[in-house]
Amino acid sequence: MLDENERLARQEAHWLVREFGAEAPLYAALKAEKAIEQKDFSRCARWKRVLEILADHQPAQASASKY
Repeated sequence: MLDENERLARQEAHWLVREFGAEAPLYAALKAEKAIEQKDFSRCARWKRVLEILADHQPAQASASKY
């Protein structure tokens, strides 16, 4: 069973992909950076988790699209 932070991170990751597509990791990284600047480390940890979720779910098409 997922805890509240994990649920929120997954929900945010899915929303980012729907809204920004391939740019979703960039948006999440900017949010994490802003959280660090504001010294809000719990929010930063959640954005880091969002980045991990996004990295785990990168489509195989991205590496195959070179050719």
